[in-house]
Amino acid sequence: MNDERLTVTQAADDTAGPRPGPHRPGLPDHPLPPDRPEQPDQPDQPEQPRGRRRRGPGPVTLLLLPALVTVTGVAAFLALGGLPSPGSDDDSATDPSAAVDIDPSYIPWLRRAASACTVLEPSVLAAQIDQLSGWSDDSDELSGQKGIAAFTDDEWRTWGKDDDGNGRPSPRDPADAIMALGRRDCSLAGKVTELRTEGRINGDLVELTLAAYAVGEDAVTEAGRVPSAAKTYLAEVQALLPRYEALDREDSGGGAGGAAGALLTAPVSPLTITSPFGSREHPLTGVTKLHTGVDFAAPQGAQVVAARRGRVVFAALTSAYGNRIVIDHGTIQGKRVETTYSHLSSLGVAVGQTVEAGAPIGRVGSTGLSTGPHLHFEVILDGYYTDPRPWVVPNGV
Repeated sequence: MNDERLTVTQAADDTAGPRPGPHRPGLPDHPLPPDRPEQPDQPDQPEQPRGRRRRGPGPVTLLLLPALVTVTGVAAFLALGGLPSPGSDDDSATDPSAAVDIDPSYIPWLRRAASACTVLEPSVLAAQIDQLSGWSDDSDELSGQKGIAAFTDDEWRTWGKDDDGNGRPSPRDPADAIMALGRRDCSLAGKVTELRTEGRINGDLVELTLAAYAVGEDAVTEAGRVPSAAKTYLAEVQALLPRYEALDREDSGGGAGGAAGALLTAPVSPLTITSPFGSREHPLTGVTKLHTGVDFAAPQGAQVVAARRGRVVFAALTSAYGNRIVIDHGTIQGKRVETTYSHLSSLGVAVGQTVEAGAPIGRVGSTGLSTGPHLHFEVILDGYYTDPRPWVVPNGV
């Protein structure tokens, strides 16, 4: 994830690198509520006269008591959170991925890596990484394993690539490591599928793939099944799978147009990337800096839609981005997700408006610092730019 930070409602200049912005204008801070004041002492209750007999409940009380008990019970149920509160912008109640206790920026990469073959699921990759490193990127000095997927230097030379486009392919880069593990697993899955088709081995393809990862393809072939040497590793990974099964339930933002495995709906269609996320030389200014989003090719006036349900927090003309829209989509696993849409020819929404995934919000244009009609699209996770590609297009473009 890039270290540059942005307050997204600030009209950031495309000619300067992203920088910390001021507090979003017009939106109040949300301090913790003050301590609840102590209740005044209640006056002493008068003492009951001695010798006075207490009367039993009257007929009206007997009739009203059951209703009173029911109302009290319902009120207590609601007070304890029996029903979700309406209008909450936290997606944890509707997004199954929110139940997974990992960095939410890893989720689209897990889905993208698993989509490379039919055998893998995101939960399998996540459970493997948990077993290999516990999601820690500390290096193992004794074995030479590096990063969350525990690649050795030799293994990395075979499987590693610069998948997140930051110019530094590294096993310590979580996105690169997740994609490399997916490629390695999918290669093994293809081999064990072929062996099983030929009748040389037998068993579940996922288990055979994990066994081949643990002890090698030759050991699986020789045993004709999952070999004994791989059973401990297999059992450990399978024990971790339930933690990550929610990753396998797709959520494309609740609207049409999202690709399978993506978390966001495509903002334009078709998706053709002309400039990816990462360091580049700006075509107009000549300044080399982070390109904070992706540029999607689209004709002048093409419809732009919201990538996910959310609230418009910025919609105005800026000097660099031209007509720009920022949508706040709430949180995923406690981190706020926002998307931006820039260089628009027209704005179709206003600040404060709630939009659904796939709802029209504007038209493609070339306003601001732009060389021609296109959509500059950004994903901002907890204030930091992140590569939008795996969020929208799990198989790449």
